[in-house]
Amino acid sequence: MHEDLVDHLTRSTQLQRGEALRVIQDVLAYFDETTEAYVRRRHRELQGQGLVNTEIFERIAADLRYRAVAPPELSLRQLRRIVYG
Repeated sequence: MHEDLVDHLTRSTQLQRGEALRVIQDVLAYFDETTEAYVRRRHRELQGQGLVNTEIFERIAADLRYRAVAPPELSLRQLRRIVYG
């Protein structure tokens, strides 16, 4: 799986083949998270940092624009509905 990327990483870094494969698998797993799961996770994390919902939902909306596979743009109301149902 992704042999060309594994080859590239072993040529361009000091990673061994097994290490490069693990890095790729970790990155793919990170970006495999659904939009809904990401929104819920980030909401919990930011709430844990003491931010209020107004700040949290604006930050999440901004962050979603930079996900590897950009989801559709969600309104603040849609973000709240993902978290609270």
